[in-house]
Amino acid sequence: MHERKFLTKSKFGKLVEEVVMSHKSSYMDAVIHLCDTHDIEVEEVRKFISPIIQSKIEAEAMALNFLPRQNSLPID
Repeated sequence: MHERKFLTKSKFGKLVEEVVMSHKSSYMDAVIHLCDTHDIEVEEVRKFISPIIQSKIEAEAMALNFLPRQNSLPID
């Protein structure tokens, strides 16, 4: 019995949030950590990432200049 078979976007999203909170890590690091612990290839994890988690990862990547920043309104 392999837990990956029963992993859904919802369950994976909750696990990611738990790792972020408990380890005080980034969403990117949380996803990589879960891939390691659940024996999931990083390339295969896309199907488990919800749009909400994907948005948070993209925001982190933009903040770290891994992705180009999107236009945003200047708010003072």
